[in-house]
Amino acid sequence: MPPPVDPNRVLMTGENSFIRLSQDGGKTMSDRVSHWRVLWSPAGTGHALFIRSKLTGDKVRVYSDNIAVARWLQTTIETLLYQEFADTQLPVIYAEFERSGDPHSSAIETVVSSGDELMLTWHDFLDPFVLNAPPGFNNRTLGVFSTFFPARSAQLSLNGEYASRKPWLEMRGDRQASSSCLAWSETWVKP
Repeated sequence: MPPPVDPNRVLMTGENSFIRLSQDGGKTMSDRVSHWRVLWSPAGTGHALFIRSKLTGDKVRVYSDNIAVARWLQTTIETLLYQEFADTQLPVIYAEFERSGDPHSSAIETVVSSGDELMLTWHDFLDPFVLNAPPGFNNRTLGVFSTFFPARSAQLSLNGEYASRKPWLEMRGDRQASSSCLAWSETWVKP
């Protein structure tokens, strides 16, 4: 029987929920948002939101309440997930983050800076599952374990203007998922 403790070193634990929207079922992506709630990392705790959307004129923006956490995510994890979010030359806009709701009905993340208010909403959830992607999976040096709550429906707004595209269903291994998921209890590890 294998030991009950994962042999890898913990890099970060928290959440990395996301919304990806498309007009054609995922063939092209119009909006991409990566939301982080970091409960522990070498850079401390805090939140970060990376967004590229029609609502931002297809420009990448970074919002955070801890610039060290945002930069650490860019250089450590976002570089594996989406290279445009990993650009440390992007300015980090200070913002406050607040969550309400849960996967039983809808979950809302509100991000407020001095000039913007973003709302991310997930609802109409599928069955949750645990993503198990240890180091080496998909040729990535880092591993991740996370509880996914896939949402059939998601909404993104910036200053009262709503993205018009929709999430799409996709498979994760043998589980039905979507392009917009709450990803809670997420831990990234390194050999």
